[in-house]
Amino acid sequence: MPPIPIKPGVYRFYAHIVGPPALVTAREHALDHGLPVNTDRPLYPPILQEWTVRPAEPIPGSPSVISLAPFGGNGDEHHPGLTVAEQKLWANAVSPDQWTKWTFAPAIGGLQIIDEKDQLALRAGHFGQQIELVAPHKADFHQVWTLDFLRPLDA
Repeated sequence: MPPIPIKPGVYRFYAHIVGPPALVTAREHALDHGLPVNTDRPLYPPILQEWTVRPAEPIPGSPSVISLAPFGGNGDEHHPGLTVAEQKLWANAVSPDQWTKWTFAPAIGGLQIIDEKDQLALRAGHFGQQIELVAPHKADFHQVWTLDFLRPLDA
């Protein structure tokens, strides 16, 4: 099945796990490969829980890159983007051309977020655990996500 196009904008990503609402969150303290990315309860203000999604290239059907949403400024050239290292998800302040590229595929009850090579899918094992990357399996509810559109990129 072809990837689902996602409108560029600022989103919150909800994991489909048992318990309270779980949002994709970058931790405040960097280690190993940047900021570990896990699930957490909604934070107020939602610092480190809002993400920009934009095409990696200005070509229709291009995979997307995901980065932390700016806090009041425009652009995200200095904000950490999602990268993969050691089968785990990190937010790292490397240059945007080093961010992992993602596609979105339909899954039961939501979407799967898969690397552009269709080999690894985001998986939230349990509340608070760092997000892992595993082989895509559409029936694994830990690999299902809901994207909540908040605003366009230029708002």
